[in-house]
Amino acid sequence: MDRASGPRVRVPEQRAPEKPVTADALRFTVLGPVRAWRGSQLLSSGSPQQRALLTALLLREGRTATAGELIDAFWGEDPPSQALATIRTYASRLRKILGQDTLVSESGGYAIRIDRGALDLTLAQDLAAEAEKARAAGDRCQARTLINKVLGLWDGEALASVPGPYADNQRTRLEEWRLQLTETRLDLDLEVGCHAEAVSELTALTAAHPLRERLRELLMVALYRSGRQAEALAVYADTRRLLAEELGVDPRPELAQLQQRILRADEELARPADEPAPAPAPLRPAQLPATVPDFTGRSAFVAELGSRLATAEGSVMAVSAVAGIGGVGKTTLAVHVAHQARRHFPDGQLYVDLQGAGARAAEPETVLGSFLRALGTADSAIPDTLDERAALYRSTLDGRRILILLDNAHDAAQIRPLLPGTPGCAALVTSRVRMVDLAGAHLVDLDVMSPEEALQLFTRIVGEERVGSEREAALDVVAACGFLPLAIRIAASRLAARRTWTVSVLAAKLADERRRLDELQAGDLAVKATFELGYGQLEPAQARAFRLLGLADGPDISLAAAAALLNLDPHAAEDLLEALVDTSLVESAAPGRYRYHDLVRLYARACAERDERAVERELALSRLLDFYLATAAGVYALERPGDRLADHREPTQYSGLAFADRHSAQDWLYTEANSLLACVRQTSGAGAVRRAVDLLWATKDLAESGANSKQYEAAAITMRDLARSSDDARAEGRALITLTNARLVAGRFDQAERDAQRAMRLARAVDDPLPSCWAPNDLGIIALYQNRHAEGEAYLEQAIANFRADGNRPGEASALCNLSRIHLAMGNTTSAVALAQHGIDIYDELGHALRGANGRYALGLALTQSGRFADATEQLHDALAVFRDSRQRLWEGMATFRLAEVDLAAGLPAQAATKSEQALAILRGIGGEWRRGNVLTVLGRALSEIGQPGRAQVCWREALDIYETLGSAEIETVRKLLVPTLPA
Repeated sequence: MDRASGPRVRVPEQRAPEKPVTADALRFTVLGPVRAWRGSQLLSSGSPQQRALLTALLLREGRTATAGELIDAFWGEDPPSQALATIRTYASRLRKILGQDTLVSESGGYAIRIDRGALDLTLAQDLAAEAEKARAAGDRCQARTLINKVLGLWDGEALASVPGPYADNQRTRLEEWRLQLTETRLDLDLEVGCHAEAVSELTALTAAHPLRERLRELLMVALYRSGRQAEALAVYADTRRLLAEELGVDPRPELAQLQQRILRADEELARPADEPAPAPAPLRPAQLPATVPDFTGRSAFVAELGSRLATAEGSVMAVSAVAGIGGVGKTTLAVHVAHQARRHFPDGQLYVDLQGAGARAAEPETVLGSFLRALGTADSAIPDTLDERAALYRSTLDGRRILILLDNAHDAAQIRPLLPGTPGCAALVTSRVRMVDLAGAHLVDLDVMSPEEALQLFTRIVGEERVGSEREAALDVVAACGFLPLAIRIAASRLAARRTWTVSVLAAKLADERRRLDELQAGDLAVKATFELGYGQLEPAQARAFRLLGLADGPDISLAAAAALLNLDPHAAEDLLEALVDTSLVESAAPGRYRYHDLVRLYARACAERDERAVERELALSRLLDFYLATAAGVYALERPGDRLADHREPTQYSGLAFADRHSAQDWLYTEANSLLACVRQTSGAGAVRRAVDLLWATKDLAESGANSKQYEAAAITMRDLARSSDDARAEGRALITLTNARLVAGRFDQAERDAQRAMRLARAVDDPLPSCWAPNDLGIIALYQNRHAEGEAYLEQAIANFRADGNRPGEASALCNLSRIHLAMGNTTSAVALAQHGIDIYDELGHALRGANGRYALGLALTQSGRFADATEQLHDALAVFRDSRQRLWEGMATFRLAEVDLAAGLPAQAATKSEQALAILRGIGGEWRRGNVLTVLGRALSEIGQPGRAQVCWREALDIYETLGSAEIETVRKLLVPTLPA
């Protein structure tokens, strides 16, 4: 049995022409026993098989049923040998009863020709359709009466005692429709306040259909409104138990939400829906434009604005101003809301398009003259001046309840004379400009649609059939439209008008960003034209800022970065940006941060290509890159005092920001991560590649953070390829070191080794000290992970020598700590402790908090192997605190894992299991599979020691799969753990 009421069953309507039913005309019933009457005389319909033929023909809606179709309806897949002859016999008998004109033979089949009102099913369909219309119009009582008439046409089970598979299917379908009608009528009972009467019927129905959740929902509401809250909640509990026992599922979300509303004693739920007031007769003025038939979504805005307008009565003046980018649907929303609010303004509605986005906005005097005429003022009584017209307008509105829709306003000055000033009236304003200077106005900022709303609008225009088969392509289309309603409407209209196009064809056309705006036009609708109206009204400095800021690829841009790109001081830049926000061409993502809508950005870039010289565009992006590099280098220096990057990086002409402490510096780095990495990826010229690579080097922490690791690696690959194509060996070598760092974090050691080897060769060729030092350091780490200890020791000793030659003490400390781990792996615990301590001493002397934590991590490992568990725990806890504070998720997870190893070695397996689980959670999505395999191995050991061997085996098998895939040296270690369970 179905859990819920299921999809709405649509019983097909007969299409026979309507004729008046005479007193002796034939009548038929199928919503009970299948019968035929001529006038008041009941006709004999013959045997059950003969009634089955009559049923099949009646339900064909006047269309001809072929002999083959009738045989299938009677006998399904196993007809008798004389099936056709039997059908002909039954048809002949029925024709004698019904008459030659009623049962006709044609095209090798049969059909019944009857008037539309002659069948109870078609009468039920017509009544149900009338009920739907009445309910949609707000007349619930009439809808309830009509549905009761529909249900009254049933006389027991539909098609009672009619045999055959076709009758069985139709009987099930009609019973489902009957249940749905019953649910609708019960829903209307609750809406009109008949909840107490509905309880008993619903109780019986839920007993008969225990898994039908809609009936349970209605029963809960009926009980709650009858003051029986505990019983209502008990219905939910019973339903939940029954669904779990019978189907193994939970109640649907609507039922769970209803339970929560009952638990909260929701007052709205306790009240039946109010009967809407009868629609007033059309009165002048009634100037609202028609609302679009496919209005979609915006429910929160509709409710918000509708609530404001509904409270206009009794207030001096209710003014709501809707602002947003061109094409976002301000007018559509305002008109829709205004239509819904008409009943609150029985004295009329005024409308005007103020042409605010055009070259010549409407004059208030002209608009007032038009309004006064609509309100019944004679031309001769309309004064000439603006002030006199405004005064007469307010006087005319006095005592009346009128809604004024002021569409497409230019600014607050244009609309002030048009606002009513009397109780009961309201104004709804749309504009691309935020009306911050309109006193007392309720401001609404309209954003683009949600993806769900956008897809729904697209589907309503194109059609469910075409969209349903290409849902992913449809999502690509609405995403390419930036979820902007105008763009979606244009794209959907183009597709709807081209039946040979698939949704994928349209998605492919919109995938080309350079052609996207040209594709988004249909008839007199065009996204580009909408943007041009706003752009044309900008002052020169605002237009320049709009064009140049659109060049930056990041998801948003900070005020400081924008000032650098525009080559302005921050105050001047802020004035321009806020002006662009007020015109809705730019959005304020957060205080001090700004962003474009995707399509607006494309338009801004097109304007830049058209109106800016290429050198100006290049200089703007160069200044942005300078700003990011200078600021990131400052952050790097705060994190790594004494590091030589400051001496070896490319110089910048634009200064960056300065920070008082490392925490504010880190805040900036992680806030700007997506934007600065986008700036790196956007770099295309050979002249900028070195600065872009140095920016990557200065932001190494992003690779280890987890949140930005993939973007960082993608940017490093882009820079490596650009440097190689530019034949810049120095830039390529540095780019390869940043890529090595990213791949070490991801646990892809073979790739990291190849990159580091090439970086070392390039560094030697061009004598670049940065990769000359860091390449052997990274190669030593890789050798450590791959158990090539002697080779790793040689690399790290080379790195230490190179760091000392360059005077890079933090780098020397890093190599010492890594060498400590090599010695530890070789069994030299004493020297391992000494090397790690030496590295920590250098870090502490220089004031390195984060890198000092890396040193304490290495020392903790050495102390663990030395059996000094308390000291190891102290060092690792100190390191863990710094990693967390510095947002280094990789190292936070690894420090947690090492603490688990300490607990396991110290005989605390339960604590080790807990910390291992924590480490797995922290390292999810970062660190690579090799590190995950290590954690799983330790977790398995801990679980085995606390008496959970089954889970331990699962962990070890997963670790073994990882190691075998990677070809890691740890394979044999895990195999030995699994020896008791591995097959021979």
